[in-house]
Amino acid sequence: MRLIFAAITVFLFASQVTAQVVTDCERWQANLRNLAEPWEENTRQFANGAVRISVIDTLEPAVAAFHLAILSPPYSELGDRQCRMVSLDDSGFGFSGVIFNEMTAGYDPATGLGLDLPIILYMPQTADFQRVGLGLTINQATGEIGTKIYPVD
Repeated sequence: MRLIFAAITVFLFASQVTAQVVTDCERWQANLRNLAEPWEENTRQFANGAVRISVIDTLEPAVAAFHLAILSPPYSELGDRQCRMVSLDDSGFGFSGVIFNEMTAGYDPATGLGLDLPIILYMPQTADFQRVGLGLTINQATGEIGTKIYPVD
């Protein structure tokens, strides 16, 4: 049974290892109990508090348990922000690690808030882990959140 699970996991990761998705926070992974501890080290605010990004740790699957939750404008009629989750793929797999304390931020009027941070991905082909960069752009006017994974040294 373990061998079957491992084969399925490797197949899923091999087919989408460089993908990343942005979904609504209605998924179970975004539950408040999954906020990584300590909270003060795993959440940051930008744009005078209008944008918040937090690390989510679902514990399982162990090689893909980390996601990012983003609260950002635009605001609804009730005044709350949109909530989006960034994961490795749409099946619920996250990243193997998020190096949150190395995040950098910048602003470009054409694209919005830009964030870059190192993440760790599990590489099933080699049964090893690889450090890569995750770039995020958050457009507060439109609500669009763009992502890209890129190689780092």
